[in-house]
Amino acid sequence: MLDPKGRNRSPGGLTSAYVTSISLDSADLASLDADAIVIGVTPAAAGAAPAAGAGALDRAMDGRLADALAALGATGKAGEVTRLPSLGAVTAKVIVAVGLGEDPSAEDLRRAAGAAVRSLAGTARVAVALPAADAAGVEAVALGALLGAYSFDSFRTGDGHKSPVEEIRLAGAAAESAAVDRAKTLAASVKLVRDLVNTPPSHLTPEDLAGEAERVAAESGLGIEVLDEKALVEGGYGGIAGVGQGSVNPPRLVRLAYTHPEASKTLALVGKGITFDSGGLSLKPAEAMDWMKSDMGGAAAVLGALAAIAEIGPEVNVVGYLAIAENMPSGTAQRPSDVLRIYGGKTVEVLNTDAEGRLVLADAIVRAGEDSPDLIVDVATLTGAQLVALGTRTTGVMANDDDVREKVVAAAGRAGEPSWGMPLPAELRKGLDSAVADIANISGERWGGMLVAGTFLKEFVPDGVKWAHLDIAGPSFNKGEPYGYTPKGGTGAAARTLVQLAEDVAAGVL
Repeated sequence: MLDPKGRNRSPGGLTSAYVTSISLDSADLASLDADAIVIGVTPAAAGAAPAAGAGALDRAMDGRLADALAALGATGKAGEVTRLPSLGAVTAKVIVAVGLGEDPSAEDLRRAAGAAVRSLAGTARVAVALPAADAAGVEAVALGALLGAYSFDSFRTGDGHKSPVEEIRLAGAAAESAAVDRAKTLAASVKLVRDLVNTPPSHLTPEDLAGEAERVAAESGLGIEVLDEKALVEGGYGGIAGVGQGSVNPPRLVRLAYTHPEASKTLALVGKGITFDSGGLSLKPAEAMDWMKSDMGGAAAVLGALAAIAEIGPEVNVVGYLAIAENMPSGTAQRPSDVLRIYGGKTVEVLNTDAEGRLVLADAIVRAGEDSPDLIVDVATLTGAQLVALGTRTTGVMANDDDVREKVVAAAGRAGEPSWGMPLPAELRKGLDSAVADIANISGERWGGMLVAGTFLKEFVPDGVKWAHLDIAGPSFNKGEPYGYTPKGGTGAAARTLVQLAEDVAAGVL
């Protein structure tokens, strides 16, 4: 179908339509009405040993489960998936044994559940019987299973695509319904981020992304304010307006607000929302451009996190800024050597138009300072240097306070998102000196690009305000094969970390 702008729209809209249900089930595993059963296995001398939760299944198979797994070469290695037929021993026709590794952590359980459920795409009902003896275990298994049951199918037509698992039953788990509810909330948040990142730029312009924020705000009870291109120019948001001026799709700045009546602290979240990044006049090579629909992953993470925070209800005020633009080359695009005036008055010489994310973030960080936050956290697919330094799965964390940096890294770890603390060496600031403006947007040195970008952003943090920067350039988009609960394409990176940070601020940890 065509939208009002004449673009071909998928009938499913911007986000995929599937919904996977999940519930606790106390029925006996051997007789549970399901199409497949998932159990955990751990390394053993003979190959793999069934983990806690698989006892009923082993008994139904006359104690031969370990022998069957050994015959199929199962080792219990973390993430390994082994399928075997039940041969009528239980109601389910298929048994999936997923490796947990030695002494599995919550993240091991999440990944195992995700890998198993992902392997069962096309199956209607799945019983998951992984070790989940307490609330933390139940949440981990439930969240991993839900994240593994993901498919972005808004633009698919015809047959040949296996739909994700429709119904998940947690068998033999502790009766922790609140943990399941929290897992549902987090999974919905991550799904939203994945869907937005996966949506092609033809269907997700800055106006569209702002519209999605309005939809989420209405559904979640969040306050919202949207500045269009005219308001941005009139308000002095030179970074966002400058980056967006080369596109026929004008920029937006979205402010979201969650308030708690008893909150005494405020957390500000700022997300980079470049809906497509061609590099502008400093054009990217073609091979570096085909996945730049993901360059709005930071803004998507902030939006997804705010939706979850509104549902969970921590005792903290949270404001979120989505700095949204499309970076395109044209006769109206900003030029290398142009000077922009950032919100608040500081000037920036644009030496490379492909270093645009830091320009839109600068506006939003300064604006966030007007909310008197106790902590500002920005998240962005900011630099290719992040991939060079830390690879595709580990977020780089920088801050203007060492204690804040380490606490953010710890929060990300508890949320199940790998990150690593990085320094902001003072000597890098000199490389950003400009001959004509207060600061340049890139350094004359090629080294330490991730840290240089962080150093640039630090210049716009209000005095006395604690701040952290998350570079998710690699983690936000998986160009390789799926693994654990992570699909190919958009991953939903940083959303769970931001939720955890809100809870940590509420608890006084940050």
